Amino acid sequence: MGSSMDTVRKFFGVVATGQTYLNILYLLLSFPLGLLYFIFIVTGLSLGFGLLVVWVGIPILLLVLAGWWAMARFERWLAITLLRQSIPPMQADSTGGLGMWDRFKAHLRNPVTWKSLAYLLAKLPLGTFSFTVAVALISLAVGLVTAPLTYRFLDIGVGGWWQVRTLGQALLAAGAGLVVGLLSLHVMNWLARISGLFAGVMLGTRRHGA
Repeated sequence: MGSSMDTVRKFFGVVATGQTYLNILYLLLSFPLGLLYFIFIVTGLSLGFGLLVVWVGIPILLLVLAGWWAMARFERWLAITLLRQSIPPMQADSTGGLGMWDRFKAHLRNPVTWKSLAYLLAKLPLGTFSFTVAVALISLAVGLVTAPLTYRFLDIGVGGWWQVRTLGQALLAAGAGLVVGLLSLHVMNWLARISGLFAGVMLGTRRHGA
């Protein structure tokens, strides 16, 4: 009995949990950020490699390297702050006592340098998916819940086989919208949890705490 009550409280309690809305914010930010990262990295790498023959490409590539590291640090901060994900540092060892050249070589040898590049490039397709799912679920739930107020002015229905034309149907749609909304919050929490785990794998060094 206690187990069943806990399950019920967990199902409905998602509405009153602040983490739910931080997760939704993270999902909504994922597409614009992913697009920004993709444009910066692809444009920078293409320009840098294309201009290597005249040496101008070298500082461009260094700028891109520094830029994607900063973006990865920002993504790690987002995952820690919004998703409450525990992520190890991006560097296993301190390079503070090394010279500039040695620090640069250590940076290139750091697996997180290249994992973070893959993460940032993957952010666009994954972010597009997360953003699309979040917007679709939110729009569907809000559209159904507000049906009693909008059914006279908007075409509300499911495909071509069910249309909201009366107040009774609108109230039924609103009830369905509450259920859809609750399920949607759980789906978005699950998506955010997967995103946080992916960030933890790609943006933290495995040697930390070993």
